[in-house]
Amino acid sequence: MGAIRRIVLCADDYALAPGVSSAIRALLSRGRLNAVSVMTVLPEFAVEASSLAATSTPIRISVGLHVTLTGHFQPLQANPLPTANGCFPALAQYLAPTAWWRISRSLVEAEVGAQIEAFRKAFGRPPDFVDGHQHVQLAPGVRAAFLRAVARAAPKAWVRQCAPARLRSMFMGGRKTMALAWFSCGFGLQARLRGLATNPAFAGAYDFSTGEDFGSLFAGFLVELPDGGVVMCHPGFVDNELRARDSLTDRREAEYAFLAGDGLPQALKQAGATLA
Repeated sequence: MGAIRRIVLCADDYALAPGVSSAIRALLSRGRLNAVSVMTVLPEFAVEASSLAATSTPIRISVGLHVTLTGHFQPLQANPLPTANGCFPALAQYLAPTAWWRISRSLVEAEVGAQIEAFRKAFGRPPDFVDGHQHVQLAPGVRAAFLRAVARAAPKAWVRQCAPARLRSMFMGGRKTMALAWFSCGFGLQARLRGLATNPAFAGAYDFSTGEDFGSLFAGFLVELPDGGVVMCHPGFVDNELRARDSLTDRREAEYAFLAGDGLPQALKQAGATLA
């Protein structure tokens, strides 16, 4: 048997809605997650941050910033792609052919910096890592300014790239995995040039519209994932706030059920992996 791999099992979207936050805290308190990525642009952020800081965990956890530049949320300081309603645009607008010229890099840097500062104010320290809601940090017109902001305001944080460990995993993981791997090309090099570390590999992307069993998906995420590799997840309880803010609802409860049950420790053991 090979060496036990310590993976990073990260719950994204903390503070998106009360039901999401409470589900993530429940899993953290049981040692079923070892990382959580926090959104700072929601009205409940300060309260949810306080609750997270007070959560006792049996294993060491990392708390990171889930930089938000997309969705129907108000910026803390600046909108890189201004909209009529003042909210962030949809991800598709960052990926449009004209986006390269329309995105304000200085406003990306300003907004990412403001969100890092909001995190620092709430937790009394900079984030352990920084990633992006809907993986916006990988967008060609965003990444350089994103990395500049992190290097300036949280230079010891690592940043999330979203490519799998092996090229063949990219082709076996479906369209979303392939797209994220493509957009991750060059991201790690740009991060290293700014003195920032990145995760060695990434897994956890799948078609949220599928009815496929999450436990089966999770077992596949662990295949060939190296020590330090990141598995993204989105556990949560569905409430009215979540329904109003995000299209991903019922699958969050399916993920929570797996992570809270016997399936997670069994899958980790079978794969020779641990969270501790």
